[in-house]
Amino acid sequence: MKRRAFIARNPAFNRLLSSVELVNHALIGTRGLAQTYTMSEISPVFPIESLPTPADAKYRDLVASHFGNYRLIVDGAVEQPAALSLAQLHSMRQISEITRHDCVDGWSAIAKWSGVRLADVLALARPRRDARYVVFYCMDTDERGTPYYESLDCHQANHPQVLLALRMNGVPIPNDYGAPVRLRVPTQLGYKSAKWIERAEVVGSFAHLYGGDGGYWEDQGYQWYAGI
Repeated sequence: MKRRAFIARNPAFNRLLSSVELVNHALIGTRGLAQTYTMSEISPVFPIESLPTPADAKYRDLVASHFGNYRLIVDGAVEQPAALSLAQLHSMRQISEITRHDCVDGWSAIAKWSGVRLADVLALARPRRDARYVVFYCMDTDERGTPYYESLDCHQANHPQVLLALRMNGVPIPNDYGAPVRLRVPTQLGYKSAKWIERAEVVGSFAHLYGGDGGYWEDQGYQWYAGI
């Protein structure tokens, strides 16, 4: 985490990201696809790079119940707010893809991710005409108690490879990797793939949330659009 803070404050690094941010967003959008891989290319080790795994009573109770009480809240600027159980998410069309996770710290790893397209979940909730972004609220916090959050604009959220992942390498997402639901955005750097998601709020703006820059690391200087 100290290395990440240093990178976020590095002017040269931020100038580099800024120079390609708008171009990547325009060119990739919902058209460009991240490269996919074969089973034989799955990485034997997938590093854990995140805030600590949640350890509060709420998360311990969810783990103890095998996430039977979990509900993914989808609300905000939508016509039909939803509270989806894992069973409901598993009953939806499941997508599997083997993609590479690229961390801002310089490492990458390949894994098979399976779950529901974010676009399909949002379609159930029917975003309103004023919807511009989807904000993901997570169960992990830093040492100060600041929760992790992330956001995508509605264009990014409808990318066909963006998943609410339920399984990793054929098994339910392990706790340390974001159980029971994590975001997978293979066209962007790893910090966009938020773990331990409990709510997706559709909003017109994220300027009023936390530091106002659309994500935990973005509030500390990272670029909001982290295209690879």
